[in-house]
Amino acid sequence: MKGGIFIISKKMSVEDFAVLRESLDSGRQSPKTIGDTLLLTVLLQLLMFYVTYFISAESSIYPNIGRIQSIHLYVTAVLVLLSIIFSIPSIYKKMEKTQYLISIIVSQNLFGVFLYLCALFLVGEAYGVTEKFLVNFTYLTLLFGVLIFIVTSIRFYVLLKKGKYRKDSTGDELRAKFETKLYLPAMIIGSVGFVFILQYLFSRLENSDIGMIFYIVLPFLIFYTMLFILPEQLVILYCKCRFKSFNFNKRDY
Repeated sequence: MKGGIFIISKKMSVEDFAVLRESLDSGRQSPKTIGDTLLLTVLLQLLMFYVTYFISAESSIYPNIGRIQSIHLYVTAVLVLLSIIFSIPSIYKKMEKTQYLISIIVSQNLFGVFLYLCALFLVGEAYGVTEKFLVNFTYLTLLFGVLIFIVTSIRFYVLLKKGKYRKDSTGDELRAKFETKLYLPAMIIGSVGFVFILQYLFSRLENSDIGMIFYIVLPFLIFYTMLFILPEQLVILYCKCRFKSFNFNKRDY
């Protein structure tokens, strides 16, 4: 088991990952599509930075906001620059794997990190909330996020080992049934954990209105959804690095 899913996957052939190629075959994740999307995320990342640190954090007592903002500004600036660079055809056609890696980081930053911080900063605006509570709540939500990533990764690995991502005439129906069974533990853990987080949160937000609670809960849900899909993103990146058939030629085929 040393090295986890990516080391053990070396024993597998390209057929074991065939289903993951469907998003590439359809063109949804072609270099051109990713390049256009990265160009769009330039404005989105700048907008989310403004919303996160100049609106959500405006009245928040969350500790070390200034330091977090400085670090995140640097990271976002680098990602914005890379997004522009890898939206240029002459570059991404030569560095397709790097482009896909950047798209993963950008998507996790845009729909994961930004929304997670927005939610934390909004919690810091609630009446009666202390810095100690905010720190403990951060640890709790991050621990839950790590748990989701681990459980999802294990589920993904079991599916791969069972051959449920192989392309065959009868595999789709069997895979659907098998995935349903493996989704159940993840859904149970996710539901129980999220309910616990909500209870812990609402114990300090008794005087908050429904609108504020909605704007806090929704970003957390999206953040955990991004962690849920992260293992698949990483496995596709692994396949692009290992298998030639997961990459596009100069004519985008």
